[in-house]
Amino acid sequence: MSKQKKLLICDDSLLIRMQLKDFISSCNYTFEIIEAQNGEEAYQMYLEHKPDLVFLDVVMPKSDGIECLRNIKAFDPAAIVVMLTSMGTKEVVKDALQAGASDFMQKPWQKDVLIHVIEKFIPCEVDFNA
Repeated sequence: MSKQKKLLICDDSLLIRMQLKDFISSCNYTFEIIEAQNGEEAYQMYLEHKPDLVFLDVVMPKSDGIECLRNIKAFDPAAIVVMLTSMGTKEVVKDALQAGASDFMQKPWQKDVLIHVIEKFIPCEVDFNA
């Protein structure tokens, strides 16, 4: 049996983290979900847990998402980081992609888009017995 995949969700909004976590759980994914509320915390959680996939908000206090992304990629160039934002301007997308983002998701997300992004980077981990 394969090791349980880890997913890190980082957003300064508790509501957004809860919604994303509940949304993922409702799809019967069996990830261990780790949460962070700012870029500094996300980076520390990344170092500690080495998640398989990271959802990272762009705009946050302390260390924003782009700075955190750069730190994660400096530590682990193979890290899979999907940026989340409600401000998907071309400049923000360009900065994130140049910093090494694996993908970009607009908030609020659509269920089919979220599923597509997860399955694009992580082999199917759905528990059909749930």
